[in-house]
Amino acid sequence: MTDAETTVGELSEGQVLRGILDRLPASTALIGPGDDAAVLAMPDGRVVATTDTLVHGPDFRLAWSSAFDLGYKSAAVNLADVAAMGARPVALLVALAMPDDTPVSFVRGLADGLAAACTDLAPGCAVEGGDLTVSDTLTIAVTALGSLDSRAPVRRSGARPGDAVHVIGELGVAARGLDVLFSRFTDAAGAPVPITEAARAALDATDAHALDRQLRPRPPIADALRAADAGATAMMDVSDGLALDATRLADASGVTIAFDSAALGDDPARALGGGEDHGFLVTFPAEASGPGLRVGTVRERGEAPVLVDERPWTGRAGWDPYRDWDAGRG
Repeated sequence: MTDAETTVGELSEGQVLRGILDRLPASTALIGPGDDAAVLAMPDGRVVATTDTLVHGPDFRLAWSSAFDLGYKSAAVNLADVAAMGARPVALLVALAMPDDTPVSFVRGLADGLAAACTDLAPGCAVEGGDLTVSDTLTIAVTALGSLDSRAPVRRSGARPGDAVHVIGELGVAARGLDVLFSRFTDAAGAPVPITEAARAALDATDAHALDRQLRPRPPIADALRAADAGATAMMDVSDGLALDATRLADASGVTIAFDSAALGDDPARALGGGEDHGFLVTFPAEASGPGLRVGTVRERGEAPVLVDERPWTGRAGWDPYRDWDAGRG
């Protein structure tokens, strides 16, 4: 029986786990997978930790995402959160809950995606452990750990009036990719349909790029660390939309973020309201020279947390799963 035919329900937990570990890079920990827990060395004794969960329905659709895509994305979104604190990602812990009829080939593809994301985005980071269990709903929960390497953590609360506001990475591209999915890859009833190679090849270059970034985000991890070294006063991962995440940063810092729409690209509304680009919103002292594109200025706190061309932003704020997910489309 081939991997494509064998399901996880036909194997033991140890056999499934071995199929994952055999596809991951060698452990970089003092003690890696195989014991009850991993042992990691952190150069300055501090650990940055974050976790994120991807659930079939609100976070991804199997008709659209391959196993490799899901592994890549589940790593990328967590690596971005670590880097947003000014920390170097060093380890991932992955918990996978899946139906027992999940093909073993799918699990191995997911492991390949995890490995590729670590190699591409955060060289030296590795999967150092996790958990496997059974669930009717495919769920991928990742915990990421990072080292500050003697840096001070960069928080959301450090922006000061007069600081420059920069964005590192793309804006609105993943949102365009989501629009492509719902406009090109659904049936008459609005249900997702698989993305065939022919259908993907028929997309123009802009839509193809946007689709790729929606399914496999590429957070610029190295640039976030350069921003921390350049004196960033505040930073956060742009995951739920620039306007919503800027509101969070503004509230944490007690300031107003004023954007210039001309700096936000050809479609400022999508740049402000679309999520999942996983770039970085950063503030720098006015005299500093940091990476990224300058898109605005930090002001004294006014009535609105976010201004666009001197007016309070009233457009789409961004993604909130409790508000925006229609369970009927899961």
